[in-house]
This record gives sequence, C-alpha cells and structure tokens, in this order.
Amino acid sequence: MDAEESETYNVEVRKPKRDKLAIVVALLLVANITAIVFFTIDFNLQVSRLDREMELLKFQHSSTNFELSSLKEELKLLRLGNNSESLLQTQVYNATRRSVVLIKVTTLTGSGQGSGFVYDTEGRIITNNHVVENSLKIEVTFIDGTTVQAKLVGRDPYSDLAVVDVDVDPSILYPLRLGDSSELVVGETVVAIGNPYGLASTMTLGIVSALGRQMEAPAGYAIVDVIQTDAAINPGNSGGPLLNLKGEVVGMNTAIISETRQFSGIGFAIPSNTIAREVPSLISKGSYSHPYLGIQGMDLTPAIAEAMGLDKKTKGALITTVVPGGPAEKAGLRGGTMDVAIEGTTVRIGGDVILGVENNVVKNLYDLIVYMERYKKPGDSVNMKILRSNSIIDVQVILGERPPP
Repeated sequence: MDAEESETYNVEVRKPKRDKLAIVVALLLVANITAIVFFTIDFNLQVSRLDREMELLKFQHSSTNFELSSLKEELKLLRLGNNSESLLQTQVYNATRRSVVLIKVTTLTGSGQGSGFVYDTEGRIITNNHVVENSLKIEVTFIDGTTVQAKLVGRDPYSDLAVVDVDVDPSILYPLRLGDSSELVVGETVVAIGNPYGLASTMTLGIVSALGRQMEAPAGYAIVDVIQTDAAINPGNSGGPLLNLKGEVVGMNTAIISETRQFSGIGFAIPSNTIAREVPSLISKGSYSHPYLGIQGMDLTPAIAEAMGLDKKTKGALITTVVPGGPAEKAGLRGGTMDVAIEGTTVRIGGDVILGVENNVVKNLYDLIVYMERYKKPGDSVNMKILRSNSIIDVQVILGERPPP
C-alpha cells in the first residue's frame, strides 16, 4: 500500500509541474507573439517611414534633376548664344567670298595688287582708286581661278573710289548688296574680306571702333564719314568689302595707320553710303562731281575766338582764305585779314565765321564738309549763316564743282 500510495503521491505531485510548465510555455508564446506583433508593427512603421523618406528623396532627386536639366538647357542656350555670332560670321563668309576678287595692276614703275568686289551682273567691280591709279594693265582674278583683263570705267581720287569692268560669264558674278552705313553703331561686329599679301579670300573679324573719322585726300581735301575698325586690314586688303552680319557691304577697306605698313589695330573704310552715292556717276560719266565752296578754313577754337574778340564759347568754321573767282568770293564771303600766333601756331584771323548752313548748325569745319558731301551737288544754292564783325548775316552761295586734284 505504501508503494502504491507513494506512486500515487508521486503522480499527483508531478501534475502541477506540467501545468506550470504549460503556463510558462503559454506565457512565453504570448510574449513572443506580442513581441512579434510589436516588432511587426514597429517594422511596418519603420518601413512606412522609410517609404516616406524614400519618396521625399525621390522628389528631391526629381527636383534636382529638373533643376539640373534646366541648368543644362540654360547652358545650352548660352553656348548657342555665344556660338550664334560665330555661325553668322561663317555664313557671311560663305555667302560673300565668291564676290571678292583679287586685282593686280601693272604700272610704269612696277606692279601692285589689291582687292575689289562685284557690284552688278554687268561685270562692274568696285575697288579703291589708289589700287588702280596710274595702271597700264589691270587683271582681275575670281575665286574659281578665272583671270581676265579689266578696263577702268571711272574713278574719284577725292573719295578713293574706282570702278573697273570685266567681260566674263555672268554665272561667276555674285554682286554684293550695299547696306546703310548710317545705321552702324560703335561696337558692332564687322567682317573684312580681301587678299592681304596676295592670300586670297582672307576673312578678318573686328568691330566698328569709331564713326565719322576723316582721312586725307588729294589737294588738301578730306574724305569724311570714314569708318574706323579694328578688323585686321593689311596691304592687299584695299578695295575689299567691310560687311555687317547681314552680309551687307557697309564700307570699303581703304587704309591703316601704321609706321611699318602692318596692321596695328586701326583700319579705315569708306562708308557704303558714299559708295552708293558716287558709283552710278562713276559708271555713267567716269567721274564724280563734288560740290565746291572755294574756301580754306579751320575750326573756331576758344583761343581763336578770344583772339578775334568773340565769346570763347562761339563755335563755327572760320574762313581763312577765299579762292579768287570761286563761289564763296562771288557770294561776298570774306577771308582772314591778319596773321597771329595762337598756341604756337600762326593763324589767319578776321575772316567770316560760318555758323550754319540751311538751318543746320555748323560747329566746326568737319560739319560743313559733311553736310556739303551728303546733301549738296554743284549748282545748288545754299543759305549760310555768317558771323561778321560781331553781326550775324545770311549769305546765299551757288556751289561750284570741285576742280580735279
């Protein structure tokens, strides 16, 4: 009985342990499940947070890409803008180079060369007078190598312009269009094409450096309205076109200022408006008639005005000499009466001072010359406002024709 009781007791004693174990296991399971649940919830929260951050990063990345793309487009536009003028320069060259010719001349003392450009489909070519002056033989070479003899049609030493004529197949004649040189502005890009040192179809690039310059012409006259440029102009460029970025001729390359005859950054071109005004006459008559007043003069400076007993602020063109028998003398204009030393220079004073012409103010001699060249011709009657002995009078002058140099 004791044994049975002991076994029974033992059995009865172990039952509670199993129950406790089950409870412990159950609690552990619940705890694990709870932990898993919390972990799952936390994991999901973390994933959700990461998703949101990822979306934010994607948005920021997208925004950055958009900004980067925009910057690339702006950079592209800037590059295009920077290159567009270069593209235009190339287009101008390709469109006009066939119109530029090489001119070779033979004279009694040797030979020379320059440039020119096609004016019309009749075979007329424009160049500088100094290129063909005193020539015995003129040869013109086109870009395709065609070389023919040319004849001189007309020339004007006073404006350094000349026209020659060639008899060639019209298919190689590409006339250039003349632009309006009065529309040029300082800083505007210009292209010079010519044959410096015989190097055919050479293009150089520059800007309009200044406007309204004047150059010396024969017999003491001046070429006015001249364009100053820093486009490289060298011997052989003379007579070639100066072009704007529309491919229009705005000038004819003419001269440089240099002690070595090599380009030093200062070149000059005859304005296209002068070319347009004179060439028809050079073709039809062989010459151009400039208006002629028949005076010699100078600017009325403050020092000269003071020496003449005038207000130092007075401006105008002082007549120093009146040419005998000329238009000015016939109209009663007066030249200087006495010589005085002013600032180390002998000046003839006492003559009439031209203050205006045709209601246009004349501040200096240049103003007078420019007005006459642009708007008047021989035979025209002009009204001049004259300062004489501290009185202002009107004088009518019939312009003559400037004599040959």
